[in-house]
Amino acid sequence: MAIPKAKQYILDFEQMGFGMFIHWGLYSQLGRGEWILNVGKLDKTEYEKLSDTFTAEDFDAEKIVLTAKSAGCRYITLTTRHHEGFSLYDTCGLSDYDAPHSAAHRDLIREFVDACNKHGIVPFFYHTTLDWHEKTFDTDFDAYLEYLRKSVETLCKNYGKIGGLWFDGNWSKPDADWKESELYATIRKYQPEAMIINNTGLGARGELGNPEIDSVTFEQGRPTPMNREGMSKYVAAEMCHTLNNHWGIGNEDLDYKSPGELIKSLCDCRKVGANYLLNIGPEAQGAINPFQKELLGIIGRWMNIFGEAVYNGRPCGIGGVGSNFGLRSTDGKYIYLFVYDLGSIGDKNVTVGGKYSGAYSFGGVTDKIASIEWMDMEGNLEFTQYGTTLSVELTGHPYGKSYPVRVARATVG
Repeated sequence: MAIPKAKQYILDFEQMGFGMFIHWGLYSQLGRGEWILNVGKLDKTEYEKLSDTFTAEDFDAEKIVLTAKSAGCRYITLTTRHHEGFSLYDTCGLSDYDAPHSAAHRDLIREFVDACNKHGIVPFFYHTTLDWHEKTFDTDFDAYLEYLRKSVETLCKNYGKIGGLWFDGNWSKPDADWKESELYATIRKYQPEAMIINNTGLGARGELGNPEIDSVTFEQGRPTPMNREGMSKYVAAEMCHTLNNHWGIGNEDLDYKSPGELIKSLCDCRKVGANYLLNIGPEAQGAINPFQKELLGIIGRWMNIFGEAVYNGRPCGIGGVGSNFGLRSTDGKYIYLFVYDLGSIGDKNVTVGGKYSGAYSFGGVTDKIASIEWMDMEGNLEFTQYGTTLSVELTGHPYGKSYPVRVARATVG
């Protein structure tokens, strides 16, 4: 069966490849994760008083955007409203439970969008569909859905062109009629080329819902290859991960992933054509935790060398031993060979991993290869090609250098 032709804005989304997710709200002042109101069974009235101390004095949208850009991210998805019901944007009279009515007295989404536009980063809006604050969510669901629709309409009308909307919460009422078509029609009216994404939750990774959905999600998991044959439209894929075990900041969550693990996760996503959306949780008043910033900085150093392969590489059926794989560039000029956990060249007494040299084979290579070189250094690699198998003599890392994933660029010709 034929694969449907992709709309340009979906292809543009795939080209971004790597994005930053940001979970920040009233809950950040407690430092116990974004679900603490529900999980901690806190008193709602007392919790909502956090609005009176939410100054956002450390929230510098430009610094955050530049941090994302230096990490190699091309888009940012920010929680405009999370399940607690508090909005970081001016709801224009829909509710007083928003940033302009808090101690911040600012439209924080306006600042975010302006900073993104200034520095060439695409702004995306996360918006909850589950709401613990709005009483009509439990008492008059139709009225609540109209409140939700008007909230999204405000975001679509007041901030210029955006990259998309990322919804989360329909899983809370799996049997309800969420009137998604009405919600998505509102988005298409004002933002016809915005990506529409609705998180299917931990228990339904990769599932496709309403026909207007433009990307499936893989929350805290691993993406699987998309089989688009027979689909009514071309749909993208995106995997979202946390740096530790919480989305909103957990002051006592010290179980951070290593830079190597995060880089491998990014590559695992691109292996199957999915985007990687990596989350940070700013501190109480909006500052980025220094350790989180440094993790992103290390990823950025890797992206400065190998980012071309991440942005421009697409799945093409090339596989290698273990996790190794190959991607073809969008213009067809290159094959990018991703090699995991490559050893190093050096004296066995001083170099972890010892001396390495040897042939690695990649199958499914239908292009004639003219030359191959590492993207981090000059000099051609020796190779042989027979049938659809490519065997490359992959030299190890020079002493003083080591990458969790190293990429070689093969020129087609």
